[in-house]
Amino acid sequence: MPPTLASLVQHSALKLTVRAGADRLGTPVRWAHASELADPVPYMDGGELLLVTATNLDAENADSMRRYVRRLAGAGVAGVGFAVGVNYDDVPQALVDAAEEAGLPLLEVPRRTPFLAISKAVSAAIAADQYRAVTAGFEAQRELTKAALAGDGPADLLARLAAHIDGWAALYDTSGVVLAAAPDWAARRAAALTPDVERLRDRPAPASIVVADSEDRVELQSLGTGRRARGALAVGTGAALGTAERYAVHSAVALLTLTTARSRSLQGAEQRLGAAVLRMLLAGQPDHARAVAGDLYGDLLDAPFRLLIAEAAAPAGPEPLTEAMEAAAARTGEALLLVPEGERVVVLAADGGAACAACAAYAEAQDGRAPREGGAEDGDVVVGLSAPAGPIAVSAAYKQAEQALSVARRRGRALVEHEELAAGSVLPLLADDAVRAFADGMLRALHEHDAKGRGDLVASLRAWLSRHGQWDAAAADLGVHRHTLRYRMRRVEEILGRSLDDPDVRMELWLALKATAATAPAEAPGG
Repeated sequence: MPPTLASLVQHSALKLTVRAGADRLGTPVRWAHASELADPVPYMDGGELLLVTATNLDAENADSMRRYVRRLAGAGVAGVGFAVGVNYDDVPQALVDAAEEAGLPLLEVPRRTPFLAISKAVSAAIAADQYRAVTAGFEAQRELTKAALAGDGPADLLARLAAHIDGWAALYDTSGVVLAAAPDWAARRAAALTPDVERLRDRPAPASIVVADSEDRVELQSLGTGRRARGALAVGTGAALGTAERYAVHSAVALLTLTTARSRSLQGAEQRLGAAVLRMLLAGQPDHARAVAGDLYGDLLDAPFRLLIAEAAAPAGPEPLTEAMEAAAARTGEALLLVPEGERVVVLAADGGAACAACAAYAEAQDGRAPREGGAEDGDVVVGLSAPAGPIAVSAAYKQAEQALSVARRRGRALVEHEELAAGSVLPLLADDAVRAFADGMLRALHEHDAKGRGDLVASLRAWLSRHGQWDAAAADLGVHRHTLRYRMRRVEEILGRSLDDPDVRMELWLALKATAATAPAEAPGG
């Protein structure tokens, strides 16, 4: 504890007597300073014990003392020490009354106590307090380092930190989710600060912010040394951190940052191993892949998984998505195989697991954002997701994810699952400029023919194809004689130079009609 007026009064060698402000003796003293200036305030920082003999003061003038004391109190002076037996035999009553009125502690200093003795006592107490703080800080550093090296995760480190600061501590991942908290009750308090953690995350590391409300005072510190923070530490206390507590927090930040950096290095090694496993799976060598995967990815290969390919739609790349998936997998203990491929990443994730759910939530949030003028936002990605697969079907799953990714890109969606393509219609796939251009070119001659009033060849072709070449049924739909329809189909073949007996031609013509949005039932022409 720093020295206070009370500790100075209790100092047996100083023989100080309280003359006013006895209820405020708990005020900390930052320094002791002697000044005989009529107005020493311009030279004060606040927190000083001002020592005076009143050489230049009219100490018996009530109005003068009232102004003097109010100035000192307004400047944050901790108290006044008045030396008796120099200019005044006793503390002037005007000064006592003014100090009581302003609530400023006033101490009587006996003649035999030099101001230097008071200054030395304050200086010694401050030095002792700083020494205790440094010693406590080193002790905290040792304990926190021991906890970090134990390898049991951050829980023990946070528990020791919370004890040192007499408060609580919490660790967040990059998405603002609470990974651990101490004591246990602090998890709920920490979760309420996620928006503040997100604000901190947008600043270059290292960065910090203070959040104060009726509950407590919270400091948030980013973890990491690069452009992007790798997490955050929150510490909550009832008051501002002291020197010893500050040492402990700084030590925790350093240790957690080193742990995060070490984790990133290990993650790099895991990714290289994962890349080897993926290559073996794609090469049709599931047994070799399983042997290499070992305990790291073995559980993932023992159950249905999904293969997804995420591609950057902005300079930030797919990193924000992968970080969200990694954090979700870490919270649930899932294995996650992640292999960067330039501007995109290939991921194997447990089917129905937390990582796949995080991917879906990220995509949903991205699709829900209003388009920003000027293009994609940082963090925008497109993702193709395969159907559930096993080790022997990874090659097929990769193709499925590629197909889904292509559709997601074309539709302007963040995520498309292959199952959507398999279970849905092929028609949405025709909503492509190249397909429509091909369809327009294929049908242009027929549309030009109809525009000159020489017959309804396009409508007739649609009716005939929809009836699978059944003349009577198609003619009935059109309201014409079947011989008329036969003539029109011969004209279609002549104009297009293609035979309608060829199933590929019929398929292309039907898809062309769909691609040009000619799907509404045509009005039956007159016979």
